[in-house]
Amino acid sequence: MRLFCIALILLSLLFSQERSLYRIQYAADEYDKYTSVGNLGLTITNFGILGNGWNRMEDGSIHPSCQYKQQTEILREQVEHFSYAGLWVGGIVDGERRVSTSIVDGVFEAGNEGFELFADSQILIQSSISSTTQDSMAKYYSPNAVSHQDMFANFKDYGETVSENFAIPNHSPLGIDIHLESYAWNYAYADAFVILNYTFNNSSLDTIKNIYAGIWTDPSVANFNYTDYYTPGGGFTWYDNLNGFDETEDETGFKRNIAYQYDVDGDDGWAESYIGISVLGSSIPMNYVTTNYSQWVWTNSSNSDYPAYSMPLNDNERYEKMVTSVPKGTGPEYTSDGFPILENSWMFLISAGPLGALPSVDSTAWILPPGDSCSVAFVVVCGLWSDGFSGDSPGRRGNLFVNYDWAQKAYNGEDKNRNNLLDEGEDINNNQMIDRYILPAPPPAPNLHVEIESQKVTLYWQNNSELFLDPISQQADFEGYRIYGARKTNNESLGEFSLLLDVDKENDIGYNTGFSSVAITNIYGELDSVLIDNVHYHYKFENSGVKDGWLNYYTITAYDQGDPDANLQSLESSIYSNRVYVYPGRGPSNQSEWNAEPTVYPNPFKGQALWDGYGSRSKMIWFRNLPQKAEIRIFSLAGDLVDIIHHDESYKGSDIRNIDSQKNPLMSGGEHAWDMITMHDQDTGSGLYLFTVEDKNSGTIKEGKFLIIK
Repeated sequence: MRLFCIALILLSLLFSQERSLYRIQYAADEYDKYTSVGNLGLTITNFGILGNGWNRMEDGSIHPSCQYKQQTEILREQVEHFSYAGLWVGGIVDGERRVSTSIVDGVFEAGNEGFELFADSQILIQSSISSTTQDSMAKYYSPNAVSHQDMFANFKDYGETVSENFAIPNHSPLGIDIHLESYAWNYAYADAFVILNYTFNNSSLDTIKNIYAGIWTDPSVANFNYTDYYTPGGGFTWYDNLNGFDETEDETGFKRNIAYQYDVDGDDGWAESYIGISVLGSSIPMNYVTTNYSQWVWTNSSNSDYPAYSMPLNDNERYEKMVTSVPKGTGPEYTSDGFPILENSWMFLISAGPLGALPSVDSTAWILPPGDSCSVAFVVVCGLWSDGFSGDSPGRRGNLFVNYDWAQKAYNGEDKNRNNLLDEGEDINNNQMIDRYILPAPPPAPNLHVEIESQKVTLYWQNNSELFLDPISQQADFEGYRIYGARKTNNESLGEFSLLLDVDKENDIGYNTGFSSVAITNIYGELDSVLIDNVHYHYKFENSGVKDGWLNYYTITAYDQGDPDANLQSLESSIYSNRVYVYPGRGPSNQSEWNAEPTVYPNPFKGQALWDGYGSRSKMIWFRNLPQKAEIRIFSLAGDLVDIIHHDESYKGSDIRNIDSQKNPLMSGGEHAWDMITMHDQDTGSGLYLFTVEDKNSGTIKEGKFLIIK
């Protein structure tokens, strides 16, 4: 039985252990970087591995391994898709099959066979998001960036010399330098995939023949909100997944060739999602390249149920897996597509080749001479199950197809027919070269400022979206704004965002509302702005009647006019790009005079409030009408001290599990949450409680009481 504890090994032990025993450390191992701009959170390392095994970082946080959707607050949609994946590269040198792997089944330590790629540089990040925006990626802005989040990494399979194998058993390096470029976007239509472009340079003195590159994947579609994965016998399991290889054609007639996995029963609606990996293209025209697919059960090298579906044990067997596809079966033991129907902890390997720089003299192979390079691009893509389908089928994979097709369009760029040639009519910008990674772009989300009061949230935003030029049409095609709001509850049937307001230009497109309802004007009715923290904001929207103490979040998107001539519908900026989290409430009382009486809400607390999370430590009540700096003491009716809370107006909820302080929520400064856990780390029982609040500036003390009913 596969032990889940493998995935719980601390990363500090797993990856950051001293590897100088095996080589000179050219660069420190990095495993804390992940794609954060879109909805697919994918961990990228500088030693060939993808994912993080769901291990905690040194600060205690758990970064997404391959999570989709990472941005949503709907717990049922926060699905992880693999623990680890990693690059395999194989080729033939002097008749010997050699394969260099970043990771193989069951290997997590440097120096072991299978853990064979080594960091050669730190990860570089750059972004196409303008430095004039408030987006967190703006600090990485570069005019050379391809996507909203580019990551560059370099690694290799050898040491100081191309023959050095670091005493790794059964490892014969190919002698290649590997450059990885990953690309991710935040567009609503392009936020479910990450493109991985690998370039292989032959640094050896030997010619490498018939290079194949592949992505080994340890998938397990699972939602960690469904059950605590530290709990033995919980709802999460490795063994309820099935794999497949989708060979349907896209609208242009090309096969998608997506290796995928899904959770068979969907874990009661908590894991209804697909993980897919496919080859987008290479430096070799794709009509010369074959995509191959294999799968096997974790660490099972002798599968009695499916003998052909067994784990490779050495370089010769690994290369064979890379150059061939697993045979499809027929009968009740197989799906209608020919793959095993027995649920298990299935691995998969998708590979492409042969790759090289030149055909051999006799044209029977592709070769990579010393000093030459070749490349291949993969995509990691996810998609929720399409509605209306009871089992795995092309129909249920519809969302996966949509997301994959956008990734393929992005990679193709000007190369519409995928022949690696610039054919007539394809050179959009007339620069005599193929430009890839071209996507239609909506206007950027406006810069947003939010102010909160008791039962009221006010949104201010700039007009920066209106100045944007569409990268394809080169026209300023901004059309309007949409204002969304959401309230986090434990009832996810309420959905996520609600549209609060839609305003657009007065033209022959859309609703023609104009912007008068939100535009800031002066006393003469002329367009104006308001200065906040040295920034001019041009629009304002007030959301009144919101409940204090609830997590509310807001976002404002910008959308364009679309382009009917190019068959493009109106595009909207990401609904998550400028999202702001707020807890409405009363501000702190005046420092010089504390007149308000402190109170508690809800009072009484009955069972579980809708704002509570799951579990006893995710409940909370609120103290309000607090001074700027205070000490709250809570007592039982018998006079026993239950807890002490220290408050100041900069409070962000870091002491409450139900409040994610990492999201930097806006709070009023005059309220403080309590999780009803005592100072001795015990859950409080039902009963009447007393409390005091001391103003630390004046020394004034006031009293109150509240009731807990559980």
